Amino acid sequence: MAFFDGADIDQNILEQTNPVFNTAKMTLFQLADSGNKDAAAICEKLGLTREGTQNSRTTTASPEQMAAAALLIETRYRTMGILAEKSGCDICVDLPCGYTPRAIEFAGKNIPFIGMDLPAAIAEAEPAILSLLDDEKKKLVKFRGVDATNYASLAAALEGVEGSLCITTEGLVMYFTESEEKALCANIRRILSEHGGCWILADPESTLVYIAALKAVCGDKFMDIVMKAKSQVTDKSDVKIGSGKLSLRMKTAEDDMKTALAFLAEQGFTVERMIIADHMPDLGSVSKLDADKAAAYSAAMKKYAFWKMTVSESGRRMDTSDVGSKDFDASADLRDGTMFLNLKGRLDTMTAPNLLAFYEKNKEQIHGVHVNCHDLDYISSAGLRVLLIMQKGCENGVTIEKINEVISEILEQTGFDQVLTVV
Repeated sequence: MAFFDGADIDQNILEQTNPVFNTAKMTLFQLADSGNKDAAAICEKLGLTREGTQNSRTTTASPEQMAAAALLIETRYRTMGILAEKSGCDICVDLPCGYTPRAIEFAGKNIPFIGMDLPAAIAEAEPAILSLLDDEKKKLVKFRGVDATNYASLAAALEGVEGSLCITTEGLVMYFTESEEKALCANIRRILSEHGGCWILADPESTLVYIAALKAVCGDKFMDIVMKAKSQVTDKSDVKIGSGKLSLRMKTAEDDMKTALAFLAEQGFTVERMIIADHMPDLGSVSKLDADKAAAYSAAMKKYAFWKMTVSESGRRMDTSDVGSKDFDASADLRDGTMFLNLKGRLDTMTAPNLLAFYEKNKEQIHGVHVNCHDLDYISSAGLRVLLIMQKGCENGVTIEKINEVISEILEQTGFDQVLTVV
């Protein structure tokens, strides 16, 4: 059986492989709700609605939840923009860029901008955003589909780029497992070692900022809405959130911060906490609060920070070889209703859609899947999701064999060693 022969990859395949980008649409609408006109224009181009972006299969967003989300997103988006400008770097690299209007904002200031995200997000965001720029401003903007855990995809996206980079990250690591966090850190460390610049990360303390926003807007009802919002995001992304080492949780924030800082030091970074209140502009969302609530929120922002990271001296001496350096390849054979797969290299956001498209084309003939992982170097959440789709779709499920230490650790961290049959 010729692998991938005639298997078309459409938007539906991309969405099934990694639906986490749906939360980026939710974020865009929340930014528009805060009064951002460029975000509203993009929403209009994409035909996004409040119901479609904010509600999920189990939750309906309340007015209080929408107000708190708009407050959080405006705080995060506008503060990150200011920090990126102040960084002194030549180029802003937004990873993930989602559907936000930062390309429009930065091009308007003559700042070169590269937006990187999942191919599914870029396929929708790029034409919508570029349509709002004139020809001269378009020259300052590039969009690239990448997998943040895949160095080759990031390197290809930056091919020919000269100048120091300010890499900005908002709303990414909360969806990552520890193994994906390690791959992300190794890749960014390598990029900054090659180009110079810094990495500004909003994610570690974003849950604490959101809780502060909920307290300001909702008062004593904030915990009920916290749980509702968590369900909403999980529904939209179809992944467990906040399971890695770079996410601080409310009840264990102090210990989590020590863990996160130690983890980043191990990955070769020096970290500077940049207090939000020191850089946050006047916000329209704050002006909508009464005086006491606005004061409480502003006071809370004196506690929380974005994290600015640069490559440490020890990091420059560390091995930055790519995790899973082989190109992805696969072969398949169908015998007596069982598909025998041999996977090589990396099964991630860039390659998993090919596997899913092939399976969808042939699934009526497939009753079970047997995967030889001898030459598989790495598997991301997208790859695991495809295996889960196969597991649910085949009466005999998925069996995997000959896994190495890296794959074994990923399966254990994600609990997939209990879902799939490992021999």
